[in-house]
Amino acid sequence: MYVPRYMFFTKGIGVAKEKLASFENALREAQIAHLNLVKVSSIFPPHCKIIDIDEGLSHLEPGEITHCVLAKQQNDEPGRRIVASIGLALPTEEGRYGYLSEHHGFGQTETEAGDYAEDLAASMLANTLGIDFDPDKDYDERSEIYKMSGKIVESQHMSLAAIGVEDRRWTTVVAAAIFVR
Repeated sequence: MYVPRYMFFTKGIGVAKEKLASFENALREAQIAHLNLVKVSSIFPPHCKIIDIDEGLSHLEPGEITHCVLAKQQNDEPGRRIVASIGLALPTEEGRYGYLSEHHGFGQTETEAGDYAEDLAASMLANTLGIDFDPDKDYDERSEIYKMSGKIVESQHMSLAAIGVEDRRWTTVVAAAIFVR
């Protein structure tokens, strides 16, 4: 096994008559359809660097088994909003691992879903780091506690929302964190 040294974010939307083709089209737009994606859980490795998609793709070959954190939502209901989001929270301390989260849902905007995914990642990291917080407080209040603790340096998200098309074709949104050696 290996520990990834790089990671990049991507997202895409796809529409097609068939559900699987819609997913394939979303992966194409995200520029990752040529990879064999293997979903992993939520750990952002220590010393891993976030790179842009072009640099990340230059390290990957067609058919390569590629680990990722993937959020996907699909629907064939006209007018229904779908969303996929990846959240990331990084610790201040060098050499510690961070957290990624995936969220997929209905009815939320990109910002709402992104804030939710970011909150999930930050809450998991805060819990691991022993930061005392009230999970019933809203994210803005908890975010301030995280920052004031000095233990969480950064959080961010990658999100995409779409509205189901009128002719009942399938609509798929994906958001992904792709790991690279």
